Amino acid sequence: MRLTCLVATMLLSAGLLCAEEAVEAAKRKAPFKMIFSNDFTNTQNCTSPYRKKGELWRPEMLAGSVDETAGTGVDVHMLQPAHTWVPWWPSRVYSMQEHGRWWKEFFGVDQKEDEWKIIHPVHKYLLEGGDPMKVFVARCRQKKLPPFISVRLNDAHHLGYVTKPKNTRGIPAICRFYAEHPEYRLGGPGSVQNWAIPEVRAYKFALIEELCENYDIDGLELDFMRHPQFFRTKETTSDERVKIITDFVTDVRKLLDRTTKEGRHRWLCVRVPCALAGHDAIGVNLVRMVAAGVEMINLSPSYFTVQQTDLPTVTKMVPDAAVYLEMCHCTMQGRVMGPGAGDIRQYTRTTDNQYYTAAHLAYSRGADGVSLFNFVYYREHGVTARGPFNEPPFHICKHLGDPEWLARQPQWYVLTKNWHGRFEGGFKKGQTHTYTLDMAPTEHQTKQGLFRLMTTGDSSACQWTVKLNDTRLSPTEFVRKPLEHPYEAGLGQPSQYACFACPRALVADGPNRITITLDEGDGATVQYIDLVLP
Repeated sequence: MRLTCLVATMLLSAGLLCAEEAVEAAKRKAPFKMIFSNDFTNTQNCTSPYRKKGELWRPEMLAGSVDETAGTGVDVHMLQPAHTWVPWWPSRVYSMQEHGRWWKEFFGVDQKEDEWKIIHPVHKYLLEGGDPMKVFVARCRQKKLPPFISVRLNDAHHLGYVTKPKNTRGIPAICRFYAEHPEYRLGGPGSVQNWAIPEVRAYKFALIEELCENYDIDGLELDFMRHPQFFRTKETTSDERVKIITDFVTDVRKLLDRTTKEGRHRWLCVRVPCALAGHDAIGVNLVRMVAAGVEMINLSPSYFTVQQTDLPTVTKMVPDAAVYLEMCHCTMQGRVMGPGAGDIRQYTRTTDNQYYTAAHLAYSRGADGVSLFNFVYYREHGVTARGPFNEPPFHICKHLGDPEWLARQPQWYVLTKNWHGRFEGGFKKGQTHTYTLDMAPTEHQTKQGLFRLMTTGDSSACQWTVKLNDTRLSPTEFVRKPLEHPYEAGLGQPSQYACFACPRALVADGPNRITITLDEGDGATVQYIDLVLP
């Protein structure tokens, strides 16, 4: 029988465990089921109950982002302090004072222009003696939420502006260490740094060391997904990459153990690609990572809710680690909705039942829990045309840690064109593509199902044959929302869809084979398929 951290702490306080026994008890499999990842920057760029549109950042906004997760079913609140190039905490490694002076000199920015462009609101708060990490940890403790910090190891956001004179973009992202060492980059300006270089690893470790030494956190996540490029693969072998990353993980594990309070344990999590094919290039070997002290593995599709992942294999590879499936605010991106860069693409929101189905499938394949990433980006941000916007569905959190409840819900399986894996969507007349959907139906889904395919443009002149496990499905009328939800963005037009009735008995527990053939039409591109079991 495992003892959770909470139980171990209670027994320690009651004198029923010594400090050593409490630590050993806490080191067992992580007890958390529902992890909430907060990227911090949403507190200043999303319109929310604690931030009016256009309002500049205040520390109360960060506290508000913690408050809205308390009591919802979230077990861990995990904060990403921006891009982790420029410390969003008082730092000895690279102070905000040094950063401000360097920025003005390096980019040649006129002093008159810098009042809030150069002095970013969070940066201004730091320059005035504030400490966002203290605000975060204190609020988590007050709300009885274990505080974790997630460190982005090689974030590429905004780095391309490093060569732009008079630049005021990317102030939290472009640091002196990056700008003054082009020889450390994997490529040209805007590329991330080469982790084969010891100095690159040392800079990131020094920042992590400050976080561990100065803040009362319960855990740390190493984020390999922002962004998953670390090496020149033609210049390094797989063994070399794995050794470098595993050694770094080992050092972080020792750091966590060295800096934790007596009788406490700090958890080490890694955020890695949900497809094993993406691990070798970035030096990730999960078996060796777990042996080095990693206890939590957050399998990430980066930006989307993706139900088809290598999670079933991972749970068997590392049975002693807690494995989580990360789910996100959208299932698919669409067309560009405005000029410029950044948040300009349309995106299709993840529905409640799509979350529930992803979580149910993950638990059915051995997961210990789930995590939420970019969850608050249902709110207004970026280009207005990406709306209509909504409040995030925080009500789902209370259910995501309950596998029995999830198994009873209607299921909504989705497979789309996104950044994760390949999606063969181009069809010529007579062409067939085969897709695989791992599904986990239960006795609670009893009604006839619905299969839909969606194309990028008008495909009303097309005729399709769809087979599920070699049985042909019958065409049926268009259904815009197979299960009710409040989201309107990214749903397309009826002329983009073809719908088919799906007898419940055809759906198996495990991999299901779907074949789609374009019988008539000049050609079409399928970008989305789904199967709903009410």
